[in-house]
Amino acid sequence: MPRPIRAGFSLSALRHNLGVARRRAPASRVWAVVKANAYGHDLQRVAQALADADGYALLDLNEVVRLRDAGCAKPILLLEGIFQPADLEIVDRYGLTVVVHDLEQILMLERARLATQICVYLKINTGMNRLGFTGAGVRAAYDRLLASGKVAQISLMTHFADADADGAAGVAEQMTRFTESTVGMNAEISMANSAAVLRYPETHADWVRPGIMLYGCSPFADETAQALDLRPAMTLASGIIAVRDLRPGDRVGYGGTFAAPKSMRIGVVACGYADGYPRHAPGRSDSNTPVIVAGTRTHTVGRVSMDMLCVDLSAIPQAGVGSPVILWGEGLPADEVAACAGTISYELLCALAARVPQAEVE
Repeated sequence: MPRPIRAGFSLSALRHNLGVARRRAPASRVWAVVKANAYGHDLQRVAQALADADGYALLDLNEVVRLRDAGCAKPILLLEGIFQPADLEIVDRYGLTVVVHDLEQILMLERARLATQICVYLKINTGMNRLGFTGAGVRAAYDRLLASGKVAQISLMTHFADADADGAAGVAEQMTRFTESTVGMNAEISMANSAAVLRYPETHADWVRPGIMLYGCSPFADETAQALDLRPAMTLASGIIAVRDLRPGDRVGYGGTFAAPKSMRIGVVACGYADGYPRHAPGRSDSNTPVIVAGTRTHTVGRVSMDMLCVDLSAIPQAGVGSPVILWGEGLPADEVAACAGTISYELLCALAARVPQAEVE
């Protein structure tokens, strides 16, 4: 039989989380962000579950084609726009909306032969300093797009660098820059990511762009997903495949980074970094990572290896070979596991390995 590891995906949780986004931003339409294979949740599965979204936002053209070929007719927004002139053939064929964030993209658009005019989102750099136009370049880009004859509609967007901060300072300065840069432009606006959807209603505008919240994780370090009424869409589960009794001083795993402080009982779990579990998740006496075994919360011991990790069973006498293990998800937020590992839940979800069997649950 196969290894006991599996990833379960809750369709009802995805729908519920979209509902939370709608309740938080009731006057806005929703671009459901499904980039990176829907944050590791499978693009087509998530698109079907989030069929009530107003459109999907992603950046990979291959994923776009998969959606369209599967029958998706909803608007699709390319978050990084086009990368080369040939991309515009796909944009034209599939009726995509594209972000324009650089002069080179405008040049490609001006030179293109399109069957129809396309919709674009003009991206404004208000402080993130990754993509987008600034200062006088915003108006120049806007006017040039209007004059190109290739554009059916121009919308305006920006991206917040610090919306997960506590207090209005998280978005205030960027919103001011956005307003100053877009004076006199009559266009729809999209600004809010998950954090802004949840914390800053003044950013909601015409379209919001929730991402991590749709998958049941919190964008905030100081507020849990449960407190935000978000439900985990992915649960990574496995089982105990061996049990060991340790004497005081016995070491566990590569490098012997954990030494038993007393006699203890540990279990070996069929999950490792080749499955997507973070290798750097601590399993020391002074710092460890939570897991749930047979319904009881415990923690890792020793270094995570490619296919296995070890957990403390000392306080769970009923646990043995075959006992169920939850690595993150239902009952154990991915945010908490990620924080222990010094990362964010986004990385855990996106890193789920292809070798892990998947199953959908309602």
